[in-house]
Amino acid sequence: MKRTILAVALLSALLATLAIGAGPGSAKGVKAPRGFFGIAPQADLTATDAAYMKAGGIESVRWPVSWAAVQPTASGGYDWSGLDRAVGVAARAGLSVLPAITGSPSWLAPRETKLPVGNGRQRSAWKRFLRAAVQRYGPGGDFWAERRPGVASGDDVIAKPMPIRTWQIWNEPNFFYFAFPVSPARYAKLVTISSQAIKSVHRGAKVMLAGFFGQPTARGKRGMPAATFLKRLYRHPGIKRRFDAVSLHPYATDSRMLRRLVEQFHGVLVKQRDRPDLYVTEIGWGSENNFQKVAFEQGPRGQVRQMRGSYRYLLREQRRLKLRGVYWFSWKDLKGSCDFCDSVGLFREGERFRPKPAWRAFVRIAGGRVRP
Repeated sequence: MKRTILAVALLSALLATLAIGAGPGSAKGVKAPRGFFGIAPQADLTATDAAYMKAGGIESVRWPVSWAAVQPTASGGYDWSGLDRAVGVAARAGLSVLPAITGSPSWLAPRETKLPVGNGRQRSAWKRFLRAAVQRYGPGGDFWAERRPGVASGDDVIAKPMPIRTWQIWNEPNFFYFAFPVSPARYAKLVTISSQAIKSVHRGAKVMLAGFFGQPTARGKRGMPAATFLKRLYRHPGIKRRFDAVSLHPYATDSRMLRRLVEQFHGVLVKQRDRPDLYVTEIGWGSENNFQKVAFEQGPRGQVRQMRGSYRYLLREQRRLKLRGVYWFSWKDLKGSCDFCDSVGLFREGERFRPKPAWRAFVRIAGGRVRP
């Protein structure tokens, strides 16, 4: 009996030791699902950018698509040139594209942050735009047909199409910077008509909700916590049938708070007895040292520390969360943008590739290479 008790005690101690080693921040032996590692660039993509991304283990690019830029006038048609370049560069490198569609044009709404659901003209224009986008970039779309070998030549050829199969509807509608007024009811209308339009062209397409900003400080019409916004969205009858995936932007002071935001968000899904795919379509910290000024600035070492802690948790829990993908924001620094966008990249700003410590850390996490 004493020998049995001793064996049990030793086994318990061993399990406790293993549990410590596999505690928060450990993802040893966990295999990421296909397409898990993504990137959200702030500037135009080059072929060299795409080659570095592919080498580093990145599989998908989240690309902002401004409706206002694609259709600046009511009668001028669609200008797909910017999106054509991004999709083409990504596809030639074997990267998929997740478009995040946002921004009402000035001829239709007083500001880009106004969701196009206020009247019939807005709703009709939005649905036409979405149908045109799916017809162009979805499976068998015009974009791919125009670039087939034998039809196109030289650098225009895309030998292996990478059609867009998932469409993200708006960006951070729970934060006034992208949607005003903040309204789950208005966003529910947008998701409903978006799903109808997209699936009328490509029945198998997936509709992803916008990435909800985890915890904006603004309240009322200017901001709402992501979990609260999602909970109120679910109050609208039939909304579950209108989307296939949800998304979160858990910007936080550190990886522990990120975990709390993700668990709160996932908790809403559990209470709703819903199991859509979950994505984190923006995650990031800056590498400058002004933490007191901007909470998301951690310095070069802090950027690495928060990255490691977050990915360990997300990889370890991806099956339970049904987490399909995480997109680091961003690729390169961009001065003059948001408060921490000037240092949130894996590389410093400019045409040259000047990696930060975070790039090597990311590559180790994703199982890639530092250079093409």
